[in-house]
Amino acid sequence: MAALAPLPPLPPQFKSIQHHLRTAQEHDKRDPVVAYYCRLYAMQTGMKIDSKTPECRKFLSKLMDQLEALKKQLGDNEAITQEIVGCAHLENYALKMFLYADNEDRAGRFHKNMIKSFYTASLLIDVITVFGELTDENVKHRKYARWKATYIHNCLKNGETPQAGPVGIEEDNDVEDNEDAGAASLPTQPPQPSSSSTYDPSNMPSGNYTGIQIPPGAHAPANTPAEVPHSTGVTSNTIQPAPQTIPAIDPTLFSTVSQGDIRLTPEDFARAQKYCKYAGSALQYEDVSTAIQNLQKALKLLTTGRE
Repeated sequence: MAALAPLPPLPPQFKSIQHHLRTAQEHDKRDPVVAYYCRLYAMQTGMKIDSKTPECRKFLSKLMDQLEALKKQLGDNEAITQEIVGCAHLENYALKMFLYADNEDRAGRFHKNMIKSFYTASLLIDVITVFGELTDENVKHRKYARWKATYIHNCLKNGETPQAGPVGIEEDNDVEDNEDAGAASLPTQPPQPSSSSTYDPSNMPSGNYTGIQIPPGAHAPANTPAEVPHSTGVTSNTIQPAPQTIPAIDPTLFSTVSQGDIRLTPEDFARAQKYCKYAGSALQYEDVSTAIQNLQKALKLLTTGRE
């Protein structure tokens, strides 16, 4: 992908979007779709903050140039041309990053890479708002991920051992103001994992972070802070998905037909289509359990009008 023209210095008014822009830069080569939507979120947010001050107008104009260049380069990508595909792509990517960090956390493996994963997942859930309001699950994941990034970072910084897994969210923690939490001094390239979710923190090189290797098929334990309805992510040819438990299929769904008085709204059709997209994405990673769950949700929605 062709290099984008650099942006001018970030105006102080736009401090709240600096990490979203940094995430965009980190993904320019790794996942241009993620990079595009991070910039789109920054653009929309910046316009709401200040679109009149000269320095802000100049910055937003250059950011718009980057967006147009990216859109031209990705013109044949469905995740750019179709919002529902783009939303599914971004949600799947954010969830995969969250699941990696959550698995590391619950296993008691605390390191900068997992802090970065938690924090970046929370930023990407911010970005999902370019498609509309967040689901309750996404709101819970964002809150939990941002809190966990701050909590674990502060523990490691103070020489304390973090408590693994959900331990109660401290509402006052604000990772936005903590530059080190998931944002600085992270490894240039994470080491190749030897299992589906294991990194050796002692082998991590120093330097600036540019990417996270997220194994396909990684699943959060049953007591994840919110339901995780789908699971896809960055491909890796060297890691096999973990063994799966196939969910029981509701036999009534095979014989259910849409009732005559059921009237589906455009939003219902969009949600059903999204569930089917999630199922298709899950099958790319041989995640049969997630595919079945999402197909069942789509079928139930289409036949009953309810989720």
